[in-house]
Amino acid sequence: MLKKMLQHVTLAWLLLLALPLAAHAGEIDGADTAWVLTATALVLFMTIPGLALFYGGLVRSKNILSVLMQCFAITCVASLLWFICGYSLAFTDGGPALGGWSRVLLGGLDQHSVAGTIPESVFVMFQMTFAIITPALIVGAFTERMRFSTMLVFVVLWLLAVYFPVAHWVWGGGWLGAMGLLDFAGGTVVHITAGVAALVAALVIGKRRGFPDHAMPPHNLTMTVTGAGMLWVGWFGFNAGSALAANGDAGMAMLATQISAAAGSLAWMAMEWIRHGKPSVLGIVTGMVAGLGSITPASGFVGPGGALVIGLAAGVICYLATQAIKQRFKIDDSLDVFPVHGVGGILGTLCAGVFASDQLGAFSGWGYADGMSMSSQLAVQAIGVTATLIYTALVTLALLKLLDLLMGLRVDTEQETIGLDLSLHDERGYDL
Repeated sequence: MLKKMLQHVTLAWLLLLALPLAAHAGEIDGADTAWVLTATALVLFMTIPGLALFYGGLVRSKNILSVLMQCFAITCVASLLWFICGYSLAFTDGGPALGGWSRVLLGGLDQHSVAGTIPESVFVMFQMTFAIITPALIVGAFTERMRFSTMLVFVVLWLLAVYFPVAHWVWGGGWLGAMGLLDFAGGTVVHITAGVAALVAALVIGKRRGFPDHAMPPHNLTMTVTGAGMLWVGWFGFNAGSALAANGDAGMAMLATQISAAAGSLAWMAMEWIRHGKPSVLGIVTGMVAGLGSITPASGFVGPGGALVIGLAAGVICYLATQAIKQRFKIDDSLDVFPVHGVGGILGTLCAGVFASDQLGAFSGWGYADGMSMSSQLAVQAIGVTATLIYTALVTLALLKLLDLLMGLRVDTEQETIGLDLSLHDERGYDL
């Protein structure tokens, strides 16, 4: 009798131990949920306060509140638009180009809805933070001269016409994802779209008064470095959170992110040191952003060695792109959005097609989709980059031209001279 009881107790314990291993598909995992909740907060932290402070310190003191206001307002606008239709258009079944309408106003979503091993509500919120930061990045291209009301309308239209479709192409079941494009956390969806839109905006809106003849140095680099530190920490949520699970993929993505950020920082610093004789604080933090942006699409597919190469390349290539945009082409992309995010996103997306190979030893990653060769994977990556770039450029140009006709893009000369803090918001961030 005692022997049978012991057998039953042993069997019961074995069954309990086996339950986590036998979890059914669609069952919520507590560890995964906790990690993605944390990652979601980290990505939101990247925009407010991280990006807001990073950008705010880079502009002149008479425009700091306008930048903070733009980042804060974009956070609010993008959140509600994501709730109304963004999530549905990006992540529900529709077609190869755009999602459907089954989740408009998040209809049908409740506490029991599941996405993989996490609640669907958590997935909705995580992806919302990506939709928030992407248009906020574009702000850096037109700081100190765009009308606030026009900016708000532009963000709404741009999210509808650019971000939601491209997110669906890559992550929501669209045509680029079906081709096997490797974009772990947003090289195409976030960085190329934001960078290209920024370049187009800078060209259409035009230069700030006095550019490039008069120096327009950052008014508070302490603020910028503070924001940069927040971006670095928040980026772990951006990249490692995109694994959507507390697992080895998240861990490797976090490691790759750290290595690339450090390498990008030091490479940019070295370029400045060699060419100008002194390393700058602005340079080392900008190199960090270049390294982070470039590793974003590859972070879940490459190993530490690949991350090192990507980060070093980002620091050098994005530095040279920044110099070319400002000095050679005289384009006033005020806070270097295209050369850092756009060029970095292109670099990282293409490099994912190289370093994802499982044939590269210490520099290898996880292998290509469906056993593709390196040349085939690179072709897919190039198609993804080209399609995203062309589509974003054309649609952004059309939107800006339309809004210029209907509302006007730019503040008048007097408002720009006074500064947007006083002229648009009747407030001052600093005593002038």
